[in-house]
Amino acid sequence: MDTLEDLFKVIESRAKNKNKKSYTNKLLKLGPKKIAQKFGEESSELIIDYLNGTKKRTIEESVDVIYHLFVLLKSKKISINEIHKEILKRHENVQ
Repeated sequence: MDTLEDLFKVIESRAKNKNKKSYTNKLLKLGPKKIAQKFGEESSELIIDYLNGTKKRTIEESVDVIYHLFVLLKSKKISINEIHKEILKRHENVQ
């Protein structure tokens, strides 16, 4: 896996394949409240490690936040391209 886009594609692929052993599918099946709860938990863990932990733990928790954010976006049917467009729009407004 080379990029964040690749991670998003893996999440999309797992959502399509409906593998019962997939953590991604489990989250998507549990629905928006559980997905939001997990994102909140991971965000809190990141904040704690940012303030009190090591660089290594902050990186690890960052990856968890990114993964859970991507699952949240997938559950809302938001594509990575839509996120790119918004980033570009905001970048153009800053210049």
